[in-house]
Amino acid sequence: MVKIMIIEDDASISKLISENLQKWQMDSHVVQNFETIMDQFKDYQPDLVLLDINLPIYDGYYWNQEIRKISKTPIIIISSRNSNMDQIMSMNMGADDFVEKPFSVDILIAKINALLRRTYDFSKDSSDIIEHNGLKLNLSDGTVEIGDNKIDLSKNEYKLLQRLLKDQGKIVSREQLLNFMWDDERFVDDNTLTVNINRLRNKFEKNGLSNYIVTKVGQGYLIP
Repeated sequence: MVKIMIIEDDASISKLISENLQKWQMDSHVVQNFETIMDQFKDYQPDLVLLDINLPIYDGYYWNQEIRKISKTPIIIISSRNSNMDQIMSMNMGADDFVEKPFSVDILIAKINALLRRTYDFSKDSSDIIEHNGLKLNLSDGTVEIGDNKIDLSKNEYKLLQRLLKDQGKIVSREQLLNFMWDDERFVDDNTLTVNINRLRNKFEKNGLSNYIVTKVGQGYLIP
């Protein structure tokens, strides 16, 4: 499970982020003791850090530099300080992205997913294979096997199937899929998602696997 460390002194913001990360099946660690941030970082070993600038004791710039001394873990700065200089300082000190308060939680989650995809290539583990109901997804080469047939997938088809299989048995909303597939779904035609889902279904049906992806009207999609 992906682990996100939240270094934010506003408890309401930390709670909001943590609850939304849980919906995306991500684990989170909310810092409450701001004197032991580095000890908590070493113990938790997060995949990504969300870091406020205005913090008790030392500010976010300090902790950004301390983390960078020992780790390349991606860091997203979250701050109400929105001057160009604050953003420039954050990037110069090793942060990977900057989100201005107040922010949209959906956009924050999209940025987290995008940064995780850019940073980690989970597909390089050739033993990482997902199997379900006669279908085998090989994460190392982005292909699917149904029986003895190997099916080539486009990049988007692969990502869609991977996301649905990850939540196998659960309904995944169109909004969640759009956020996962594209960094900012506002610029994506809603029909694009439908087209990619239909292409996946057609490839499965041609190889004897019908009704693999179920549409839940008004809710989203499901691999039962």
